[in-house]
Amino acid sequence: MSSRRTWWHRASLVAVSATALLAMAAPADAAQTDAAPAVHGTSSAASGVSAAASATVDYATWQRDCQAVMDQALPYIQQRTAQPRPGEKQAIVFDIDNTTLETDFGFSYPQPANKPVLEVARWAQQHGVALFFVTARPGILYTPTQWNLTYDGYQVSGLSVRGLFDLFKDVAAYKTAQRAAIEAKGYTIIANIGNSATDLSGGHAERTFKLPDYDGQLS
Repeated sequence: MSSRRTWWHRASLVAVSATALLAMAAPADAAQTDAAPAVHGTSSAASGVSAAASATVDYATWQRDCQAVMDQALPYIQQRTAQPRPGEKQAIVFDIDNTTLETDFGFSYPQPANKPVLEVARWAQQHGVALFFVTARPGILYTPTQWNLTYDGYQVSGLSVRGLFDLFKDVAAYKTAQRAAIEAKGYTIIANIGNSATDLSGGHAERTFKLPDYDGQLS
């Protein structure tokens, strides 16, 4: 965990109080692995990546591996959006850190978008799919996170961040509850995209797509 170079430790624009809250939240993600959870319909291109066992992963490898997963996601999303159910409101749920944003590789604020994911998100939002973002970041970072996503080109239909009491709860259970809440608003979550098992477990999505985290090296 101490080796992660998460963006809030580097960005001078984040307040000290926010950094303290993030330090409280960080241990909940320590158990992340590169194995896809036992969820029906999960796609992952990371399982055979030799870089997963290395001490660090380089940016080019990460981008290549992210692209491989998104090359699976986009055809499915295109097919699914072409076959909507009557009256259906379609949505995709995204994780943020090292999924939609280049957290461990983004050394500035605003952080750059993860390009392979942004390309899929742009196609989806141009075809009427709502984009929801569910993150383990604490509530104090809601505004800068929403601004960063919008700045990078994501159309944010909803952003879920953890409240004070959520910081001490299981991350997977918190994220599952947020997806259930999106469904309660009448949306069908056609895809759930993240880089951790905690992003994808718990159901409430037709398909899941796992980006690499290289045995927890990426937050």
